[in-house]
Amino acid sequence: MILIKNGRVVDPVTNTDKIMDVLIKDNKIAEVSEHIEASGAQVIDAAGLVVAPGLVDTHVHFRDPGFTYKEDIETGARAAAKGGFTMVVCMANTKPAVDNIETLDYIQKKGEKTGINVLQTATVTKGLKGTELVDMEQLAASGAAGFTDDGIPIMDEKVLLEAMNRAKELDLPISLHEEDPLFIKQPGVNMGEVSEKLSYGGASRTAEDIMVARDSVLALHTGASVCIQHISSGNSVDIVRLFKSLGADIHAEATPHHFTLTEEAVLEYGTNARMNPPLRTEADRKKIIEGIIDGTIDMIVTDHAPHSVEEKAKPLAKAPSGITGLETSLALGIRSLVKPGHITLMKLIELMSTNPAKFYRLEPGTVAAGSPADLVIFGEDDIWVADKFASKAVNTPFAGWELPGRVHHTICGGKIVYSAQ
Repeated sequence: MILIKNGRVVDPVTNTDKIMDVLIKDNKIAEVSEHIEASGAQVIDAAGLVVAPGLVDTHVHFRDPGFTYKEDIETGARAAAKGGFTMVVCMANTKPAVDNIETLDYIQKKGEKTGINVLQTATVTKGLKGTELVDMEQLAASGAAGFTDDGIPIMDEKVLLEAMNRAKELDLPISLHEEDPLFIKQPGVNMGEVSEKLSYGGASRTAEDIMVARDSVLALHTGASVCIQHISSGNSVDIVRLFKSLGADIHAEATPHHFTLTEEAVLEYGTNARMNPPLRTEADRKKIIEGIIDGTIDMIVTDHAPHSVEEKAKPLAKAPSGITGLETSLALGIRSLVKPGHITLMKLIELMSTNPAKFYRLEPGTVAAGSPADLVIFGEDDIWVADKFASKAVNTPFAGWELPGRVHHTICGGKIVYSAQ
């Protein structure tokens, strides 16, 4: 048994924000009330801390199989637990890609040994080539959480239309990476003032906008449950808002780096601020926050994308895009959204736990009797330094930052899977 005493329970599912005790017994939450005594229980003093449903990150790259020098399922899961996540959904662009049952099964079995819940998407197209659909029915029957060619846009409308129709029939989500190569001279940096300073071609926001517009129309047409991944353009936020109002089952993710940083970060952090889609302007950043406030953007994800130090040490044009994010995500949400008053802490937990779970057809976590004991305990105002990462990778512009929101404990399935030292 574990008894969590005097914590501030913040739970969007039950709309609770109150000082409570929480008793965990037999891997489930046995009781939640103002005062609990439990002889023999391990006691966690959560006075001054927040107790919330475990966080859910529905956009991570664990690089396993194929790129385990960057990350593997075990280290990725440890990074997730340190960040307060009890569930993650892995993207399918591994090597081999998750377009077959064998690779899906390999990841699922390794994930079961990690201590957190590791779900796996399948690709939309075979080999991520964008031309031929995978056997979506077979992969769904084998436990694929959804479908995505993340990292690569699906340019063929006919292929995507068929994929959306099948996803609709299966009642599974389809998530889309929206960057039209026609409008990208060089990836990873916004086409604008910073790319001009660096004499670097850059990627126009039009590359995102044109794809988001097309795929929003297809979502409306098919009725499929569609996610616009890692939205970066203010125009795209407006497009998603419009199609939501028209009745499309369309959703959007935002990452902490896109609502915290702008293209100027590339000048300071170099390749550690190179990502696809790129960091854009202050106007775009503000539009993303507006979209979070009004519900246009309904999920916060990390797009955790680990790379080796050697890879990121290459020149800007040759280094891979992406940053790690699992260990700093909650803190950046508090710093960039809650502390300035854009949203409440309750809303942040909804964006980082409740909504991602619902999108993937999962029962959202809750701090209520009878529910699985998947919890995060953190200090909203506790300042910590982003260092000593559990991930294999350290490719983040946030390394060394002082941040609020220190995670003290992560509990998954009634077991403590992370405790701060």
